Amino acid sequence: MLQESVDALLDNGRRGRAILGTNKRPLKSLADMIKGKQGRFRQNLLGKRVDYSGRSVVVSGPTLKLHQCGLPKKMALELFKPFIFNKLEQKGITITIKAAKQLVEEETPEVWDCLDEVIREHPVLLNRAPTLHRLGIQAFEPVLIEGKAIQLHPLVCVAFNADFDGDQMAVHVPLSLEAQLEARALMMSTNNILSPASGEPIIQPNQDVVLGIYYLTKEDFDLPGEGRSFVDVHEVKRAFLEKQVNLHTKIKVRVQEGDTKSLYETTVGRCLLYEIMPNGLDFNKVNKTLKKKDILNLIAHVYKDFGLKESVLFADKLMYLGFEYSTSSGASIGVNDFEIPDEKTSIITGAQSEVQNIEQQFESGLLTKGEKYNKIIDIWSRTNEKVADSMMKALGDKVEVGADGEEKVTPSFNSVFMYADSGARGSPAQIRQLAGMRGLMSKPDGSIIETAITSNFREGLSMLEYFTSTHGARKGLADTALKTANSGYLTRRLVDVSQDVVITSEDCGTEEGITVEAIIDGASVIQTISERILGRVLQEDIKKDGKVLFKKGHLFDEESAQELQNSGVKKVLIRSPITCEASQGLCAKCYGRDLARGHQVHIGEAVGVVAAQSIGEPGTQLTMRTFHIGGAASGASEDDSITTLRGGNIVFDSSLKTVEKKNGEFIVVSRNAHLTIQDDEENLLEKYSVPYGAEILYSDGSKVEPGTLIAKWDPLTLPIIAEAEGTISFNDLSEDVTMKVDVDDLTGSTTREVIDLNDRPVKGKGMTPSLTVLDGKKKVIATYSLPSKSILMKNNGNKVTKGEFVARVPVEGTKTKDITGGLPRVADLFEARKPKDGAIYAEASGVLSYGKETKGRKRLVLTPEKGEPVEMMIQKHRAVSFLEGDYIEKGDIVCHGPVDTHSLLALHGVEELAKHLISEVQDVYRLQGVVINDKHIECICRQMMKKVTITEPGDSDYLEGDIVELNQVRGINKNLTSSDKKPAEFERMLLGITKAALSTDSFVSAASFQETTRVLTEAAVTSKKDTLKGLKENVVVGRLIPAGTGFAANQKSSVLSEEIQDIEEALKKELTESFQ
Repeated sequence: MLQESVDALLDNGRRGRAILGTNKRPLKSLADMIKGKQGRFRQNLLGKRVDYSGRSVVVSGPTLKLHQCGLPKKMALELFKPFIFNKLEQKGITITIKAAKQLVEEETPEVWDCLDEVIREHPVLLNRAPTLHRLGIQAFEPVLIEGKAIQLHPLVCVAFNADFDGDQMAVHVPLSLEAQLEARALMMSTNNILSPASGEPIIQPNQDVVLGIYYLTKEDFDLPGEGRSFVDVHEVKRAFLEKQVNLHTKIKVRVQEGDTKSLYETTVGRCLLYEIMPNGLDFNKVNKTLKKKDILNLIAHVYKDFGLKESVLFADKLMYLGFEYSTSSGASIGVNDFEIPDEKTSIITGAQSEVQNIEQQFESGLLTKGEKYNKIIDIWSRTNEKVADSMMKALGDKVEVGADGEEKVTPSFNSVFMYADSGARGSPAQIRQLAGMRGLMSKPDGSIIETAITSNFREGLSMLEYFTSTHGARKGLADTALKTANSGYLTRRLVDVSQDVVITSEDCGTEEGITVEAIIDGASVIQTISERILGRVLQEDIKKDGKVLFKKGHLFDEESAQELQNSGVKKVLIRSPITCEASQGLCAKCYGRDLARGHQVHIGEAVGVVAAQSIGEPGTQLTMRTFHIGGAASGASEDDSITTLRGGNIVFDSSLKTVEKKNGEFIVVSRNAHLTIQDDEENLLEKYSVPYGAEILYSDGSKVEPGTLIAKWDPLTLPIIAEAEGTISFNDLSEDVTMKVDVDDLTGSTTREVIDLNDRPVKGKGMTPSLTVLDGKKKVIATYSLPSKSILMKNNGNKVTKGEFVARVPVEGTKTKDITGGLPRVADLFEARKPKDGAIYAEASGVLSYGKETKGRKRLVLTPEKGEPVEMMIQKHRAVSFLEGDYIEKGDIVCHGPVDTHSLLALHGVEELAKHLISEVQDVYRLQGVVINDKHIECICRQMMKKVTITEPGDSDYLEGDIVELNQVRGINKNLTSSDKKPAEFERMLLGITKAALSTDSFVSAASFQETTRVLTEAAVTSKKDTLKGLKENVVVGRLIPAGTGFAANQKSSVLSEEIQDIEEALKKELTESFQ
C-alpha cells in the first residue's frame, strides 16, 4: 500500500512492523538518518573527524619537562607537511610544491632542518580517549624522537588517566595562529596544574615518584654519622656524596629559610629534598616522612605561595628526584615480604567460637535467620579489621636490638609496607588479601556470603574458598563492562542539562544565598567550615563582638577562610549558583573562584560543562575500580554505641525525646535525633545521630570525659517501644492471615511474626496489624502499627511498662557499599525519581487524628488551631511515627522512609533541597575518596529547578498551571511591579536532568540529545524559534560557541549589530524627514 510505503520512508517501524530489506534487516528511513548515535546530529554535527592528526602508543618520558611531549620523527614529518613545504619554498630550496613533495619523500637533510624550525614553539594537542573532562586534551611542545611511540610526561598521567600498558593517544595540530595561541595560553599542560573539579593539584606524582620521595625522607637509627651537626644544606650534600653519612641518618643542620636561619633535627634525605624547594619555603613542610597526600599538599602550597612558574619547575625537579631515589632504594617484592601476623590464628579461632555460639542461639530459637546472618557478618567484619591491623603492625614495625642492648621499634623498610604506606601502589585492603585473610565475599546481587575466607593468597585458598570467591570476582568483571556505559550516559545527561550555563555578568545583585557550616560525623570532621567557604563570596557581613571581620562581597581565599575558622564562627551565608538571579547563565559573584585557576571566575567561562564533567568523570573511574578489588565485600562492621573522643558537655537537640524505664535507664523514642558534644564556649566538637531505641547513659547538659560511653544499641534490630504503661491488645492480628506463629520443637518457645503484605491471603490484604496499649479503664493510650516481618515480643493481654520493647523489626541483610550501588544512587538523585515508600511529610500544622479509612489507605486528619482541617491519605502498611492527639508541625516526617525530593522542595524550600542533594551526592563520592566541590553540584541543581508552575497569574498573560522558565517570570514580574500591577505567583518545580534537558528552550539542543523525531516535529508544529544562546546549538550550526574567547567575540558582534541597527534607524528617520 502506498500509505505504508510512505510511512516506512519517513519513519520505518513507527506504525506496525518495520519493512525489511533483502538482508532481513529493517530499511533505514529518513528519521533513522537523523536520530541516535549514528544519526546526522551526533555523528556529523556534534562529532567530526579532523585532518592533521595521528595516533600511536604512549610510553613514559621521564626526562621530559612538563610542557613537552616526545613526538616520533616520522609522525611529525607527516603532520607538519604543509608547513615544511612552505618553509622549503621560503628558503628557496624548491620552487614548486611538487619538488617539495619529492624532497620530503626522500627525507633529505634539508627537510629535517625545516621540520626542526617548523615545530619550534608550535604546540600540538594530545588527547586520550575517553575524554571525560577537559584535561583529557592538553597542549605540549613537541620534541622530536626516534622510534614510533609518543613519549608522555609522567606527571600528566593522572589528568589523562593514562598508563603505559599499551594506551594509545591521538595527536592534533592547531593550524591557524589563533588556534596556536589558544593552545598555548589555555590548554598548555603547564597552565593546568589544578583540577577543575576540586581545586587540588592534578599534576600529581604517583607510583615511582611517590615511593622515591617517601624513601628519601624516611629516617633510620644507628647509621654512620648519626647526630653530627652541619652548617648548611650544601655541606650535608657534600658529606653524603663522600659517603660520610647515609641517606636516612639523623643529623642536625642549620637551614636558611628566606632571610632567617634556624637549627633543625632532620635527616640527610630531607636536606637533599629541601635543596630543590623554592627559596623561602618553611623547612617544616619537608621535615617529615612525606607520603602521597603530603606531596600533594606541598605542590598546592608552592602553587599558592610562589605562583605557576615556580610550581611547574618544582614539580619537574621533584619528579627527577623521585625517579632517582626509587631506583636506588632497590625496593622490590619477594614472597617473604608478605609477612603473615603471628596473632592471626588466635584471632580467627576466637571468631569461629563466637560464630558457633550464634549458631547455637539460632538453633535454640533465640534468633531469627536474618538476625543470625547479620550477627555473623558483623563478627567476621570485625575479625577482618583486627587481622588487617595486626598485619600492618607486623609489616610496619621492625624490632631491632640497638648498640646498647635495648630493643627498639623502628619504622620498617619492608618493600610492600613502603608501597602501601607511601601511597605509591596498593592499599592495606589489598595487602590484607595477600597476607591477612581474604575476608567476606559478596554475591553478584551485593549480599554478603556469611562464610568468610580465612586464608590469604600467600597461604593459598582451599577448593571451597576458591569457589566462594569466584562468585563475587566474576561479577566485578561483568560489572565493569556494563557500568562504564551507564556512567558515560550519566555524564552525557549532565552535560546536556548544564551546557548553556556560562558566566555572563559580573554581579546579578541578588540578596539571597545559602548557609554553610562544617560537616561533622561523630568525632571526625569531614569538612571544616574553611574548606566549604574557600573560593566563595560572602553574602552578609560577619561580625564578632561588634566588630566586622569580613564585609559582604568578600571572596574567601585560603588565608581568610582559615581566619574565619579560627574566629569560631559556626554558620556563614554565601552566594550560590542556586540563588543567582542572572537573566541568563550565572554571575561571577555567585559562582566565586575558578577552581582550575585559583582566582575569581572570568566572564565567558563555561561553568556548566565543567560542573558536568567534574561529577561525571569520577563516576566512570569508580566503575573501573570495582574490577580491581575482585568482589571482596566492603561492608564495615555496624556502629552499636557512641563513645566520646574529646569529652565536653552533652547537648541534646530539640527533637531528641526519651522515656525512663523502671530501672532508671533512658530509651530514645524519637527518630532522626542528634546529640552533640560542645566545649564551654559552645563550640561544636562532635556530632552523633542517635537511633530510635538507643539507651542513653547520661542526661542533657552532663559533662563527660574523653572516652566515655554515652549511648548503646543493637544495630541489627529496629525495636518498637512502649511509651506508656498499660495492657497490650492485638488489632488485626490473626493467625495465618496477618501473623505467622512458629513453635520451636526443642524449646517449646513461640515466635509471632507479621506476614509480609504480598504473602498474605486475600482477606489479610486490607488489614493493618497494630498493637494498642490500654490503661486500666480500657481506654487506648497509644497505637503502634506493625511493619511487615516484625516479631512480636509481647502477647495479647500482657502488661507493659514504659520503655519496654513490644516488637522488633530485623534489619535487612547487609549489602556491600560500593560505587555500583553509588552511581545509580547519584543518577536517581539527579533524575529526581520518587522513591518507593518514600518519607511522607505533614502538609500542614495541626493535631493528628484518624478519619474514615478507604480500602487500601488510612485517612490522617490534621486540625490546625485556626482554619480548615487538612486530610492526607496514606497506604495502610505505612507506620505513622506520631500518636493520635500529637501536635505536628508542617513539614514534619509523618512516615519514615527515603527522602522524596519533590515533597522536600514543596514543604521546606530551595535551600533545604539543595543541602539534601549536595550531601547525598557527596556521600557517594566521599566513600570512594573523591573530592568534588559543592558548587558543581549546585550548578546542576540550579538547572533542575529552572522551571516554575504558575499558581496565580496576577496581571500577567500566563494561565494558572502554566509551566515556564523562572527567569522569564522574574523578568515579567519586574516589569509588572514597576508599573504597579499585580505580579504572577508561582511554585518552584523540580525536574530530573533528562526532562530538564529536553524541556530547554532551544529545540536544536534538545533534538541532538534524545527523542530527535518527537522534538523536531513538535518544534515544527509550534513554529519554534531557536535563538542559539547555548553552546550545543552553536556547535550544531557550525558557529563559534558563546563561551571563552567566543563569548567576547559574540558580545562585540552583538554590540556592532546594535550600532548598525541604530545607524540604519537614524538614516531612515533622516530620509523620511527630508522627503516630507
